[in-house]
Amino acid sequence: MRIAVVNNFYPPRVGGSSHLADSLAVGYAARGHRVLVVTAAYRDAPTFEERDGIQIVRLPAFQIPETRFALSFDISFATRLSLPRRLARLLDKFDPDVIHQHGQFFDLTWASGLYARRRKIPTLLSVHTRLENPAALYSGLLGLLDRFMVFPFLRAYRPAMVVMDRMMDGYIRRRYAGAYSSLVPIPVGISPAAAQSGDAARGRAEAWIEPGGPVIVSLGHVIPLRDRVALVEALPAVLRAVPNAKVVVVGNVYYDAFRKRAAELGVAHAIRAIGAVPKAEVPDYLAMAGVECHEQGYGMGTATLEAMAAGVPVVAMATPDNFPTVPLHDGEDVYLCPPGDIGALAERLIEVLRDPAAARAVGQRGQRLVEQHFTLDVVTEEYLAVLRQLVGPREPNGV
Repeated sequence: MRIAVVNNFYPPRVGGSSHLADSLAVGYAARGHRVLVVTAAYRDAPTFEERDGIQIVRLPAFQIPETRFALSFDISFATRLSLPRRLARLLDKFDPDVIHQHGQFFDLTWASGLYARRRKIPTLLSVHTRLENPAALYSGLLGLLDRFMVFPFLRAYRPAMVVMDRMMDGYIRRRYAGAYSSLVPIPVGISPAAAQSGDAARGRAEAWIEPGGPVIVSLGHVIPLRDRVALVEALPAVLRAVPNAKVVVVGNVYYDAFRKRAAELGVAHAIRAIGAVPKAEVPDYLAMAGVECHEQGYGMGTATLEAMAAGVPVVAMATPDNFPTVPLHDGEDVYLCPPGDIGALAERLIEVLRDPAAARAVGQRGQRLVEQHFTLDVVTEEYLAVLRQLVGPREPNGV
């Protein structure tokens, strides 16, 4: 097949959507398919690039400010009068059998979707982020954006949509009913070997953490939907039980409410926010972790699976059916507590830090779960099966 992968977010920009899109594109190419990636320009990344069997084209773009309305992301948009013509020329030359889109609120998604409708090309859309915000005003504005901008574009070409977890399933059915042709459950995929390659001593040195002390690693960018406020509010109880515990936040801080709350509660001394780090350095921080927790309160995703793959016990505000096709087991392969329950969150963190041997056993079982169900190899094959089904009996333009 000839597969066009479209995502405004793409490496060198860091983030779960960016890295998954790249990993899948490389995986498609490794299996003999022709792959073209269309993305937005980002910093000094080259306009044209060929690597790992894929072609990457970065279209001119502008970056909007990091605001809470923009989900506190640095988002690049490629919108300009020439975009439809330029995109059509690019895709016509490639002649895709199918288009795999990432992100429902990006201009490249909309433009490629309208192109696909005109050319009668099937599309698959992976929805990575919900347009939601804990602040009522911003949540209302994002709801209007979903209703009056995102929904009409999606309804115009009705892609098949990937459901990665239970929360996303509910969100898609609630916001986009009538704007998709089908829903396909495929979990996030990761590379376990990469997650297991860390050096704990190097991680502690980079985070200025003394040897031997218990560390709660909190992995992923800090945005309103993953604000770390609940983790900070659980921290006073945790520090009373484990006084030398430290929290290390690994990810760009787009939204700093947790810092203000930490100052109010007098626990700021126990928190290290080190910012975004290259993907290759994340395993170093996981290697030093006694537990991982980013308590987003909205389920579990890539960061959780990366921690589990590294054998790190995870404390999460989530339910056992978080992943539609793979059930979780509290106290067996992960530690679960009800979303929003600060007391339960503190209790589970204390339990893990006080009994590291039992926690390691949970981490090892979590690692096996990831290796069975969430590897990039497994997930890539699931995606390819769906893409082949979308292409159907028509003669593909490649393997």
